[in-house]
Amino acid sequence: MTSKELSPMVLVDWPGYNGTAPNATNYPNGYDIPRRPSWLNETSVDDLFAFGERHGRRHPVFPKLPKPYNTVLNATDMESDSLYILITSPNTTYMLCSIRSWMSPNCSSRYHAGMSGGSMTAHCNNPNDRLAYHHSQPSATSGVTNVNWTTVAVQWALAVSLNAGIIDADASNARLLSQLIPTTRALDHNAPSIAEALAVLAGCTILVSGLDSPFIHYWNYSSPIDFGKAQYQAFNATVRSQDYSSGGIQHWQGLFYVVLVAVFLTNAFCLGYFILHRGLVTDFIEPQNLFALSLNSPPSHALDGCCGGGPEMKQLATSWHIELDRPRDHFYIHSWDEASPPNMKKRKGKQKKLWEMQLDESPVGLMYDRLSTKGTSLL
Repeated sequence: MTSKELSPMVLVDWPGYNGTAPNATNYPNGYDIPRRPSWLNETSVDDLFAFGERHGRRHPVFPKLPKPYNTVLNATDMESDSLYILITSPNTTYMLCSIRSWMSPNCSSRYHAGMSGGSMTAHCNNPNDRLAYHHSQPSATSGVTNVNWTTVAVQWALAVSLNAGIIDADASNARLLSQLIPTTRALDHNAPSIAEALAVLAGCTILVSGLDSPFIHYWNYSSPIDFGKAQYQAFNATVRSQDYSSGGIQHWQGLFYVVLVAVFLTNAFCLGYFILHRGLVTDFIEPQNLFALSLNSPPSHALDGCCGGGPEMKQLATSWHIELDRPRDHFYIHSWDEASPPNMKKRKGKQKKLWEMQLDESPVGLMYDRLSTKGTSLL
């Protein structure tokens, strides 16, 4: 809207206004604003917002036009069923928004409780929803606005600084809303509309207004009651739960116990094996270990002539083994098809028993003996 179209709804633009800047602490008290039943003057948006005596709704009266990135509220008529917000865009165009609330019987509420928390959603206008309120209360009406909600909404709007434009305070919420004002006749698909943003911001007022209210749309108490005590309310609901069983439900599911027992016995056997065979060994087939072994091993005649193109033919059938130079605790790769290097002769004699090696062998030698000793194991 333009400033000319808004002038009938802006107090400082009224003829005969004394020029005093509106005071944020007491506006609209102390200002010459007609009260009901006056319907004020006509505006260019009476049919759009349903203003006037024919619709039973007065148009808002704002204290002034806010500067860019600011908003002001209409709090002059507490009998109004709507809250009005005037927003100024960055290019000094104005947006007039109205917010009102009413109860719809075409909705149902769903609450989901889980391990990570709970969430509540509303499902509306679904003809297949058998839980909608109008199935329980066919006499419930739709579209009847609630005047009392405006009292809650005004306090909410003041709390989020939507009236800070009366003193040009440049509130952050007002700036975000002003940036959502469309600059063309088409809405931006990559950003929410200003109506969606206001609906999300004001959604908490619906929850606050519903606290301690009955589950029906009318007052069904005829005698005085003690509101200090909680009252029982009956309502239609459907509960659906999801359980997880630790055992089988059908007889054929007992076959899975065989698998469970086998897995348990295997785990118990592995645990006993690791208890009896303590200690760690090196996995020499890992790439980094093979690379280190190949670099630190002496040259082998079994691979003569393959430095440029890799092993071929019979060279691929060569049997390789990892041996240990015990005096230096040095591992190396050696082919059994040729003699050991002169400085790495294999130790002769019988192998010592494990308890004897633990007295004079290094940890490297003990690990080599564990890997090279041929033994039997169920694994």
